[in-house]
Amino acid sequence: MSQQRVQQVELLSSENDLYGGVVVNIEKPMDSEVFSPLLRASMSHWRQQGKRAVWIKLPIEHVNLVEAAVKVLVVQENSGYFKGTGVWKLPTGVVDEGEDICTAAVREVKEETGIDTEFVEVLAFRQSHKSFFGKSDLLFICMLKPRTFHIEQQNLEIEAAQWMPIEDYANQPFNQKEELFNYVAKICLSKSEKNYAGFSPLATTTDSGETSYLYFNSQDMKRHI
Repeated sequence: MSQQRVQQVELLSSENDLYGGVVVNIEKPMDSEVFSPLLRASMSHWRQQGKRAVWIKLPIEHVNLVEAAVKVLVVQENSGYFKGTGVWKLPTGVVDEGEDICTAAVREVKEETGIDTEFVEVLAFRQSHKSFFGKSDLLFICMLKPRTFHIEQQNLEIEAAQWMPIEDYANQPFNQKEELFNYVAKICLSKSEKNYAGFSPLATTTDSGETSYLYFNSQDMKRHI
């Protein structure tokens, strides 16, 4: 009996639907700090049960819980290394010559998914050598804030696109297996839990009047201003 009470406290109440998923109805008031760990524990439980989808119904009076159910925009590619693998990955692309990183990130997401975004910060970057055409390569992991949510995918490059719970993205077998992607997923999780600060862009002007961007940890910088 005591074990059953613990189970009820640790998991969100849900019902199975007809499509291999579960439906969660939030009816009673709940603090977001309570909801977030409950959601993570429930997602893990449902994943072990092989559930395909989770639908959370939130009445307007429980809007405070929306932030806790963090989702990320992910895609499945229609060509290249990831084609046909079933791996959901963050949208990626190439920075054009003379293009700023922050501009390129917003443009690529718009081109691939139709989602309008606002650049927030660089979370991390990776350096590699002998990459494309034998050249060195820099990969920037960027955080963007969505301004729209309706997906209109670019079918030439993208096979599918969706908003996915960040825990589901991070726990994909590929992300667990591949070291680089595992670190990226962990960084994204830390950011969603407000335990990580990236590098925000600050527009500066050169002597010739050109605009350049300085990326720095603005969160820690505020402590010294």
